[in-house]
Amino acid sequence: MSDLFDYDAELRLHNELFRAAAHVGPRDRVLDIGCGTGQSTREAARAATAGSAVGVDLAAPMLERARQLSDDEGLTNITYQQADAQVHRFPPTYYDVCISRFGTMFFADPVAAFTNIGRALRPAARLVLLVWQERDRNEWANSIRQALGPASATPRGPDPFSLADPTVTEGVLTAAGFAEVSFTDVNKPVYYGPDSATAFDAVLGLWESKNLLANLDAAAAEQARTRLRATLDAHHAGGGGVYFDSRAWIVTAHRRH
Repeated sequence: MSDLFDYDAELRLHNELFRAAAHVGPRDRVLDIGCGTGQSTREAARAATAGSAVGVDLAAPMLERARQLSDDEGLTNITYQQADAQVHRFPPTYYDVCISRFGTMFFADPVAAFTNIGRALRPAARLVLLVWQERDRNEWANSIRQALGPASATPRGPDPFSLADPTVTEGVLTAAGFAEVSFTDVNKPVYYGPDSATAFDAVLGLWESKNLLANLDAAAAEQARTRLRATLDAHHAGGGGVYFDSRAWIVTAHRRH
């Protein structure tokens, strides 16, 4: 599984705040959207000692790793499903809490997706999301784009910043049946590895890096990789690792009665 990007390491400082905001109780039934390799799902399962946690993701390799890690930890109140949360038929009004750590920014129709998720939640159930703020406030995104392509380059593919605008996001959630939407600013660095060589391999594994390099010829791609190495060297904080500044929102809401 070494080919999987280590999002858990990247987001360690974010995750501490996210776990506290999720505030999973011992009897909660938790739904984790875009669970990846399941760190947030496992943490929810450990907190919900008399409840349960279900992790949902589209990526089979990540779910395979999630199941392995859950088995290794002996967690018996946890399951994983390979499903598209936008359209999957979840059990209605079943879950007490829905969490998602950077897993809800890629919906084709966010109102329809959150409406579908809302159907799975009991009235007054909590929704807790971690999403990126605007690209311009995220050094990691800007630095990678500037190193691997022209400043005007717009990577193809899903937009990780689609829920960055609080007004837009509140509108989406309100239309989908949620209320009491609030936003908490998170200003923590992301981590790409203990040294610049490790970070270089990690960053090249990101989909945005692949898309930017795919637009370049061989010579330009090698120049871009050289710029990336220099950027990572500049962000290597001695023995502490390679860090980039970032800004995110913790978004909380409740399903309307």
